Amino acid sequence: MRQLKIPLITFIFCLLVSCENNSPNPTDTSPVSSQDAPSAQPSSPDTSPGESPTVDPPESTQSVQTQRISTKGIGVAQVGMTLVELKELLADQAEFQVMSTFMVDFDAIAIVQEGKPQYYILYPAGIPMSDDDIIEALVTDNPNYQTADGVGSGTPLKQAEEVYGEATLTYNTVNESREYVKFAQHPSPDITFRLGAANDDSLAGVYPSPQKEFNQTKEYKDTATIRFVEVYCGKDCPVQPLPN
Repeated sequence: MRQLKIPLITFIFCLLVSCENNSPNPTDTSPVSSQDAPSAQPSSPDTSPGESPTVDPPESTQSVQTQRISTKGIGVAQVGMTLVELKELLADQAEFQVMSTFMVDFDAIAIVQEGKPQYYILYPAGIPMSDDDIIEALVTDNPNYQTADGVGSGTPLKQAEEVYGEATLTYNTVNESREYVKFAQHPSPDITFRLGAANDDSLAGVYPSPQKEFNQTKEYKDTATIRFVEVYCGKDCPVQPLPN
């Protein structure tokens, strides 16, 4: 697995943004859409962690900090930590459920508390994630998790634009037409926002015709809403461990 996962960040960025040649968005990865139907399985038992970056433990998994989305991660989960470190932080407070075929090209591990997914760890499809592997991408559609500016899943785009400045909406047909928004004062290149109109999968933006491979607009529907928030390991992300 590690031989394939060493370039995961490059793989995610290039696959979902067409190597950033066309889109102004910093990244273009996303969780499952409503038509996907992932299956859940219990994750593998914990194993001893390998070398990993130091992670400051939270005061409490129920504190305000656990509801925060930042460039470091979502809640207590931080990009750059290992899977087993997150399991140790949450101990018996969460279930780790493997979601196969989470989306095209990616599987995920759902962190579930009180029967509700809090966020997901994203990794390449068909390559199981081991406890020693580094978390490189986190995704959430849980409205309880927000940035320091109060933006998260369910935030109307109009409201987010008031916080982060003018919005530019884009989608690429080679990227499953997943729609993203980048703001004039975007909080970080390591955080992306995926859109949706109301509660369905239709595009939030009003795009010129005819449709092209890459599409961009500053116009959007009144119902335009942030659906998913995604956090990625940046350029300083630790290298995945080599296979045994």
